[in-house]
Amino acid sequence: MVTGLRRDLGLSGAVVTGLGSILGTGVFVSIAVAAGFAGRWVLVAAPVAGVVATFNGLSSAQLAAAHPVAGGTYEYGYRFLGPWTGFAAGWLFLVAKTASAATAAVGLAGYAAALVGLGTDARRWLAVGAVAAITALVVAGIKRTAAANALLVGFTVSALVVFLIVGLSESPPAGIRLGQPAPVSTLPAAIAFLFVAYTGYGRIATLGEEVRDPQRTIPRAVITTLAVSALLYTSVAAVGWYASGGVWEVLDDGAPLANLLGDPWARLVEIGAVLAMLGVLLNLVLGLSRVWLAMGRRGDMPRTLAVVDHRGSPTAAVIVTGAFVLFGALVDDVRMTWSFSAFAVLLYYAVTNLAALRLPPEARRFPRWMAWAGLASCLFLSFFVPLGVWLTGVAVIAVGLLWRFAYSRRDTQTLSPT
Repeated sequence: MVTGLRRDLGLSGAVVTGLGSILGTGVFVSIAVAAGFAGRWVLVAAPVAGVVATFNGLSSAQLAAAHPVAGGTYEYGYRFLGPWTGFAAGWLFLVAKTASAATAAVGLAGYAAALVGLGTDARRWLAVGAVAAITALVVAGIKRTAAANALLVGFTVSALVVFLIVGLSESPPAGIRLGQPAPVSTLPAAIAFLFVAYTGYGRIATLGEEVRDPQRTIPRAVITTLAVSALLYTSVAAVGWYASGGVWEVLDDGAPLANLLGDPWARLVEIGAVLAMLGVLLNLVLGLSRVWLAMGRRGDMPRTLAVVDHRGSPTAAVIVTGAFVLFGALVDDVRMTWSFSAFAVLLYYAVTNLAALRLPPEARRFPRWMAWAGLASCLFLSFFVPLGVWLTGVAVIAVGLLWRFAYSRRDTQTLSPT
């Protein structure tokens, strides 16, 4: 039986969901990877990516407030831009966020392995175990997931505060010879790379069907989440630059932030990073399962994915999500999975902004120029993703559209939640 999801999330739960989705792989891993190729320009890329995310986040927030159902831009695309565009957005989300979830699992395993001194093979099994455990937790329902989220976010913020305080209090390493600074041409790629790290706010919109008083709660939650995240990302980038003595390559390894500190602080940051990426993995599995559910309702995916059990959980959709994330985690290549995620997310939010531009005046909460700015920034930044990733992304989109052509019953009637 297809039933509706339960509205169990208030403002604090929605903010925690957003922070739990953002403060993980991005702050503990992607800042370091971006710094590895963009050098000091990451100090500019972090706040600018936050501004770009804000434009896109406000488009997502007003759409979710007007249409608070599961599925996010998949549903908005259907409503305002047509079935094929809606499907493309949903497919892009599934691909992008599955890659992001796999990245979180790999990053988590890297920090955990550094913490206990394990090798590469053990790291892979740690990633697999984390995905399996998180999938089981999400199956248990939104209330238990939200409670676990709150604990993980608390530990994450504490670990970042430790990093900021200790990183500033220690003297930068002496005697380091700085290499050639990265050219300014690396800045757009770094912004695109870090933009993905901020897009956890989209989890709030994707869970719109489970938020209480969505018209008020969702916009406030998105704005609060982005403000806190931008402050923390920019601060971590600045302290990382200071603590490394400006040698960003020091950051680009398995446990980058922890390696800038001495014991026992490094151990605390490693523990915080493991818990943070558990939180990101948790929220990604949660959000992905809701898009699978929405696509099942419309017949773009098997209808069994739309079934919600007595706990208010779409169990089949959660299990399918976990299986795909598990496969992605076995790739064990953070840079490749994150770059691919960047490409897909930029196109996904381009669709979000197009849908926001189609909102009727009475449903619009923010000026139209913000949606235009979000659209322009997404399209511009997408051209700085590596060509190989572009080609792979186009091929993946083509596979999705072929799937819909072959599978879909051409039935665009929504099985509306009750």
